[in-house]
Amino acid sequence: MVKTPYRIVIENLNVAGMLASHRLARAISDAGWAEFARLLKYKQAWRGGHLVEADRWYPSTRLCPHFGQSTVQ
Repeated sequence: MVKTPYRIVIENLNVAGMLASHRLARAISDAGWAEFARLLKYKQAWRGGHLVEADRWYPSTRLCPHFGQSTVQ
């Protein structure tokens, strides 16, 4: 799953909130997000990497990759 000891960033998802949507509830509950995150954390620690859990409200897609400033006006 993790072969190189780099940094992996995952988002802190609001799974309970997503389960409220009846259309997505079965797919989300079957996915096993907590187990996936636990395995990533274990593998990263074993390989010497770092797992970062980003806040769900962090505007990562709205930041300039060069200067880190928000692109929202």
